[in-house]
Amino acid sequence: MTTNPISSEKELAPDQLEGLLKALKARFEKNMTRHPELEWVNVRAKLEAHPDKLWSLHEMERTGGEPDIVEVDPETGEYIFCDCSAESPKGRRSICYDREALESRKEHKPQNSAVEMAAEMGIELLTEEQYRKLQEVGSFDLKSSSWVQTPADIRKLGGAIFCDRRYDRVFMYHNGAESYYGARGFRGLLRV
Repeated sequence: MTTNPISSEKELAPDQLEGLLKALKARFEKNMTRHPELEWVNVRAKLEAHPDKLWSLHEMERTGGEPDIVEVDPETGEYIFCDCSAESPKGRRSICYDREALESRKEHKPQNSAVEMAAEMGIELLTEEQYRKLQEVGSFDLKSSSWVQTPADIRKLGGAIFCDRRYDRVFMYHNGAESYYGARGFRGLLRV
């Protein structure tokens, strides 16, 4: 007897899977400028071969990320999905940067942290470079901001970085890692 490598909690029900694939296809076809060389039939086949990735994409969708393919890795051939919602995903806002920051708050703690949520969802927090690259395929975070991976030397000193787009430019800022705001969340990346 073989065992399913995916835990039952990370399996999508048939109606969830159908809904997710329908949403991904519609977004894919609406935004062909993000991936002009790709065909949906090939993307769908690759997705169906990786059910664990489908669960992560569902989590990205469920939390308001509107994932779409923004790049194909030239070395591995992996499709790179990114959160393409106009603003930082609503279901991932009002969170601090990481567990250490969350535990450092004595009162008014947020529900979660960006680093932990990304790990739970099976996605990567964008780096500053990836965030800037995402901004080349659209204009994102015009009213919100998104935590990005923070270099260890900054984090060691208690800080964390986030980015947004204002005045048709991408800006990178810093804050205490324990801070959280209603307009700040995070964007994720998934390789399939």
